Amino acid sequence: MARYCESCGKEMGDAAAFCPACGKSAAAGGQPAAGGAPAEPTAGLANNLAGALAYLWITAIVFLMVEPYSRERFVRFHAFQALFHGLAWIGGNIVLSLIPFLGWAFLPLWSLLMFVLAVIAAVKAYQNEQWLIPVVGEFAQKQV
Repeated sequence: MARYCESCGKEMGDAAAFCPACGKSAAAGGQPAAGGAPAEPTAGLANNLAGALAYLWITAIVFLMVEPYSRERFVRFHAFQALFHGLAWIGGNIVLSLIPFLGWAFLPLWSLLMFVLAVIAAVKAYQNEQWLIPVVGEFAQKQV
């Protein structure tokens, strides 16, 4: 009986450990490996860790551009939410800094609030939860 690669669809031998055409493991796609255990990913970050790291903002841009993270809904959601949150943080800082006295007084509170929201969102992402930051979370859901 012929076996076919789940990645590229080419025929492979019954005893082949890797596809001769694309080089992918024959145990990929959730089929048990030779020892009977499911195949483990060989490289890359787990989705929950990538989602948490997205709140460093620069990594959010990287995750949206680099495979396989750009295809994962969970990572894309957290990357977009982190970017929108960062833009809201910067926009709020600009607006508050333009308002004399009262705006300057609220600027540290605004920064603290935005930092706490980013930490909560990163912790929730690490726990594999899709927590919505108020206002910007809805925009992130629409982008995914």
